[in-house]
Amino acid sequence: MGLGKWFGERWVDLSRPKEGGGFEPCGRSEAERRAYPKCVPASRAARMTAKQIQSAIRRKRTALSGEPLSKPTPVSTLVKLRRAKGGK
Repeated sequence: MGLGKWFGERWVDLSRPKEGGGFEPCGRSEAERRAYPKCVPASRAARMTAKQIQSAIRRKRTALSGEPLSKPTPVSTLVKLRRAKGGK
């Protein structure tokens, strides 16, 4: 993906769902004390299940525990599924 496409995408915060569906725009002001946002492109957020969204938010917050919130910590959005032993 090129940088131009990356800047052109609409980014949303997975941790702030709207009542009617969808998500609030990504980011927060300096003065806000709420938890650090988990931002992804809106197109990716639309493809994620509720379980994947909660997992991504949980992993982001776990990675930030004990760290100052001034530094962004990247966390993979989608986790690869592990295959069971002996299965295909």
